[in-house]
Parts: sequence; C-alpha cells; structure tokens
Amino acid sequence: MHYILNALRGAIIGMAELVPGISGGTVALIIGIYERALRNANWLISGRFKQVEWGFLASVAVGIFAAVFGFSSILSAFVENQVSVSNALFFGMVAVSIFVPFSMLSAADRTSRQAIIAFILAAISFFLLTGYISEPKENPSFIVIFFAAAIAVCALIMPGVSGSLILLTLGLYAPIITAVSERNFAIIGVFFLGAICGLAAFVKVLNYLLEHKRTPTLAAMAGFMLGSLRPLWPFGSDQDASTGLVFAIMALGALVVALLIFADARAAKTIEKKAS
Repeated sequence: MHYILNALRGAIIGMAELVPGISGGTVALIIGIYERALRNANWLISGRFKQVEWGFLASVAVGIFAAVFGFSSILSAFVENQVSVSNALFFGMVAVSIFVPFSMLSAADRTSRQAIIAFILAAISFFLLTGYISEPKENPSFIVIFFAAAIAVCALIMPGVSGSLILLTLGLYAPIITAVSERNFAIIGVFFLGAICGLAAFVKVLNYLLEHKRTPTLAAMAGFMLGSLRPLWPFGSDQDASTGLVFAIMALGALVVALLIFADARAAKTIEKKAS
C-alpha cells in the first residue's frame, strides 16, 4: 500500500512538471515527500547506496513516468492547437509563482539591497534573453536537449521553479513534450541522461547557494520568473482566441497556483507545529 501511495504521489508530481508555472518541487513539498526525496537524492549522488530507500524512489519514479507519458499527448495537442489559451493559462500560473521565492525570505531580506538588485538584474537579463531564445525550436540538436534537461531538472530540487517553464523559455517545451507524446525514445533518452547529469551537478551547487547566498539566489529566481513572462504574452497579432476568454483562462491559471501556494503554506505550518 505504501508503494501504491508513493506512486500516486509521483503521478501528481509528474503531472505538475508537465505544466509551466507549477513546480514539481512545490507539489512534492505539499504532499509531504520533498525532504525525504531530497535526502535520498543526496545519498544517491554521494554514493551512500546502503542508505538509499530504493523502494520509495522506485515507486515515486514509476508514478512520475506514468503521468508524464500518459498526459503528454493531451498537453502537446493543447499547446499546438490553442496557442493564446495555453499561453494565457501559463502566464497566469507563472505570474503568481513569482511570489513563491519571495515567500521563502523574511520581510527584511525581501527589501534588502542585494535582493532588490538581484531581482531587477535577473528580470531584465531574462526578459532580454527570452527575446532571442524563446521561439520554439523545430529540430533541436541532442546537445541542446542534453543541456536543457540538465538545467530544467533543477525544478525538482527547488520548490517554486517549474522545469516546464524553463523548457518553454528555452523554446524547447513543444518539441520535448511532442517527443514524449510520440514516444521518440532517442530524444527521451538524451533528455533523461542530461537530467541525471544535471541532478548530480546542481544538487550540491543549489544547496550551497541556498545555504550561503540564500537572499540573492531566491530574489534572482523571482526575477527570472518575471522575465520569463515575455514569451507567454497571449495578446497580439497572433492571438487566436477572444480577449475575454484569454483573460478568463489567465485568471484560472493564477487561481490554480494561488491555491497550491496556500496549500503549501498550510502544510508548512502543520510541519512546524509537529516539530514544536
């Protein structure tokens, strides 16, 4: 029964990772397995295999892969056929998600000079950067896919950061989700290899940054999210849905993430009460 429940938790995380703006790490935190998963990841990367809870990791992984392969076709068709509506949904999700990194800082740290500078620089740099790299890549090379996966996997480590959002910003969301939908195992294999390498490389780096440079790191993450809204703007000459519908879907996306943030806060308070 424990394995089945962990597989269901993994499926929820997998579905979250498919949607830009929803962080798999945040969902893992809400459903109560984030710290356990991160602890096992550290043991695995450090070579402490005897301490690794293999049954736990395997059952969660099965759930994640089942959800990714099961729902990728639906999302692929949605992104390709409903451009303005999908952008509006993701825009609303990402806009509200900007609150998450700031919520992990104290009020004093949020208004500190280093936080403000990091936020502004990250937002401006990412806004300019997405103007060059956000266009969908039709036939990305294996090298590009490898390094994109290595970067996107950070979302599994850091709550508040969406792996699909990173892929969307890099212009690789559509080709990757299409590859999963069509069972293109060459691309899937390269992506998986890049994710494994990225996980091994970035777990310790992110832990170091969050431990020693927490304020500018979290502020920069919020800035990256703000800058990444540029390619998601659902209005303009290419708009293929009514303005009223676009606003409604945008509000729906914002509401979904707001509810997740609220649930996350409730879960954190519950954990604090149990610890005290």
